[in-house]
Amino acid sequence: MKIHEYQGKEILRQFGVPTPRGNACFSVDEAVATAQQLGGSTWVVKAQIHAGGRGKGGGVKVAKSIEEVRNAAQQILGMHLVTHQTGKEGQVVHRLLIEEGAQIAKEFYLGMVIDRSKQRVALLASSEGGMEIEQVAARSPEKIHTVRIDPVAGLNAEDSARAAQVIGIPASATSDAVAVLQGLYRAFVEKDAMLAEINPLVLTADGRVLALDAKFNFDSNALYRHPEIIAMRDLDEEDPAEVEASKFDLSYISLDGDIGCLVNGAGLAMATMDIIKLYGGSPANFLDVGGGADKEKVTEAFKLMLRNPNLKAILVNIFGGIMKCDVIAEGVVAAARDVHLGVPLVVRLEGTNVERGKKILAESGLPIISGNDMADAAQKAVAAAKGSR
Repeated sequence: MKIHEYQGKEILRQFGVPTPRGNACFSVDEAVATAQQLGGSTWVVKAQIHAGGRGKGGGVKVAKSIEEVRNAAQQILGMHLVTHQTGKEGQVVHRLLIEEGAQIAKEFYLGMVIDRSKQRVALLASSEGGMEIEQVAARSPEKIHTVRIDPVAGLNAEDSARAAQVIGIPASATSDAVAVLQGLYRAFVEKDAMLAEINPLVLTADGRVLALDAKFNFDSNALYRHPEIIAMRDLDEEDPAEVEASKFDLSYISLDGDIGCLVNGAGLAMATMDIIKLYGGSPANFLDVGGGADKEKVTEAFKLMLRNPNLKAILVNIFGGIMKCDVIAEGVVAAARDVHLGVPLVVRLEGTNVERGKKILAESGLPIISGNDMADAAQKAVAAAKGSR
């Protein structure tokens, strides 16, 4: 789960990380009122979407007067902001962050991720603030300082101070930088984050250390422990089909192909998409119905796939273990009738009660194409999709 920059900064402040003063705004009038309340002579108007590269896309503007704040807010609110992370369709801006300006002397990068190979949280620090860390890694890997943190000891002051020194934070600001690093680590651990990023972390002209941006991704499996994080969810930033899928405990991700996939188990779902690509097709979605699918779940899964206007065929690939093949076959038949399925349907069943399941499909009276194995089913789904074009 992702949150907005202003929400990330709220979390940072809870852990002692200083940020510029500012407020989230949902209208031009709110933006103007916030700027007036903040005072000063410079403000930053920032689009709030779940994507990076907002500045390059025109979603971040510096204003030198209240009138410029008004103009910038009018330009950004409601715009389709296109960045390298949104795709060509862009993302509609529904909210802004209005902040006081800062006199920046130097920019740095701080990030924390989980290093699964080492089973530790990894701190990434770099003197190349403001850039995508992937670009830094590709062009100047020596400029990334990495600390793999002992989960028992945590991020200590010594390692924090060394990281600050290595990336060029002056000695006069080291203690402030240590507080930021340790605060970011505590936030990462206590909030069950998968990614925590401050880019840029800045040293101001008067020697302060500030987090000018904040990005957090959280482990969805741990959200039951964090109702305060769930409350930050912005459904406007998510695919409507994926939001709908979550209501029925379906794991669904939209893709850009034309063959819908309904599978039980994430590993089998990935293999199904791979084999579709192998035979020249393109999957329209990742959809894992889990091990306890019933008629309602399968029906909702079909409805989700049929929302895609590019859908040309559906491949159902089930390995019956916990979920028996005859049960899923009954669900597929009922769902196909319920949604008045109008695209070719290929079904491959294997596992518990497979013969009973195949019999239910064969006697349904529906034009279901049977797949003998994964390869056969994938080839038939690809052929059916091409025949529907």
